[in-house]
Amino acid sequence: MTAVVVALFGGLALLLYGIRLSGDSLQRAAGGRLRSLLTGMARHRPIAVASGAAVTAIIQSSAATTLMLIGFVSAGLMTFRQTLGIILGADIGTTFTVQLIAFKVTDYALLLVGLGFTITFLAGRRALKDVGQAILGLGLVFLGLKVILEGVAPLRDNRLAMELIEAVAGNTTMAILVAAVFSALVASSAATLGVALALASQGLIGLNGAVAIVLGANIGTCATALTASMGATAEAKRVAVAHIAFKLLGAALMLPFIGPFTAMVAASAADPARQIANAHTFFNLGISLLFLPFTPLAARAIEAIVPDDQTGDTPFRTRYLDERALDQPSLALGQATREALRMADVVQIMLRDTVAVFRTDNQALLEEVEQRDDQVDFLEREIKLFLARLGREAMGPELSRKEIGLISFIGNLENIGDIVDKNLMELARKKLYQARRFSESGWTEILEFHGLVSKNLERAIAAFAANDKTLAQEVLDQRPFMRMRERELRESHIGRLRAGLAESIETSEIHLDVLTNLKRISSHVSALMLPILDEV
Repeated sequence: MTAVVVALFGGLALLLYGIRLSGDSLQRAAGGRLRSLLTGMARHRPIAVASGAAVTAIIQSSAATTLMLIGFVSAGLMTFRQTLGIILGADIGTTFTVQLIAFKVTDYALLLVGLGFTITFLAGRRALKDVGQAILGLGLVFLGLKVILEGVAPLRDNRLAMELIEAVAGNTTMAILVAAVFSALVASSAATLGVALALASQGLIGLNGAVAIVLGANIGTCATALTASMGATAEAKRVAVAHIAFKLLGAALMLPFIGPFTAMVAASAADPARQIANAHTFFNLGISLLFLPFTPLAARAIEAIVPDDQTGDTPFRTRYLDERALDQPSLALGQATREALRMADVVQIMLRDTVAVFRTDNQALLEEVEQRDDQVDFLEREIKLFLARLGREAMGPELSRKEIGLISFIGNLENIGDIVDKNLMELARKKLYQARRFSESGWTEILEFHGLVSKNLERAIAAFAANDKTLAQEVLDQRPFMRMRERELRESHIGRLRAGLAESIETSEIHLDVLTNLKRISSHVSALMLPILDEV
């Protein structure tokens, strides 16, 4: 029994570490594209489900995806209602890891470990190292599973152990409860199901018990997100509550039909490991298809269960600023920089959504963009107040320059937010109320110039984040081209006016003002780079 316990302990450790290593490495390799995939595709429910499934398949954890969503909602980058489709998609994506584990590839575990280590050791580029670590993590997953498989084999000869396993697996409620607690403790449904695969492959549990473990593992994995949401905003808490509500309700609806469901799973494959993986997939796919049409109703119910925050003057909050770091200026500046980059993300989303507001005349989205400017103003004020309280006695010339540069950076971001809010959104409201429509050529030109400005802002933020002088200079070098292109587009519009194009005549004032304000934003984007290039 000691050898079995050691094998389970060590094998589970390898399994958990492999899942985390592989997921973290793939997440680093994908970079900010994961965030864009989640925040940029949340408006349409089917697309949100697909993006949630894709991201979770990459990072190999629905709990990790839910934690990301809690962070985005806390930061004001998404609303709670936008996350519901992604949560359901994450439930589907998490089945990818278990399906992978169910393949008979344990004999190749050491080969994957060796291959992953070799790539990591020899690779020069960061992206290639991340790929190597992902392969290494996958190898460790299969190695851990192999250790568990071999370690639990002696249990078949232990009468007491078999009776205990049969007692738990034979009682559906008990099996669900044990699996839920175990998943909550190890913070991974995949690890729980990996152990279940090993037990089933050795004939230690039957399919009925395995299906109950699948249900319990799905419930228990929600504990991580629920714990992480403590102390967060009400919107963020709702994300965690939605995650566990979908799982609990899905399991409750499944219980009366667990017999037919088990029969369907048995018919799907002959191999016990594949049956368990399929049960996991069928369950999560089923609850996603079942609940997706009812997400608005679910949102209202959860909003009633979790009341709004009792906020004072503002519903916003900082995430990285910690007063305990004020006596360590270097650390405090690092925290303020992270908060400034979070502020930059909000400004980027405001500018991105500007196009959608003009294209769709969506008043709700227009008001959402205006509310984001309140968050930008709040973050700028809080960062400035935080920096004003820094311990000056410990600051040298270099840190003082960084502080001034950071204040300049957030000031220009706030100006960009104000232009979007007070100018572009007012123009959008004017277009909406007057029922105006841009000409096809005019709209194409606005899209082009908006794309140029947005791309330059993206480069500017990346240059600031990496303190990349070369990239900063590239942003500044765009200034003459941006001014020239704005003049060309203005002249093109005037040409359409001379030609008497009705749509251009109707929207002329709005069109030209949009170009002017995008050019103003472009000027502030260039100004973002001056602190980087002025450093000695």
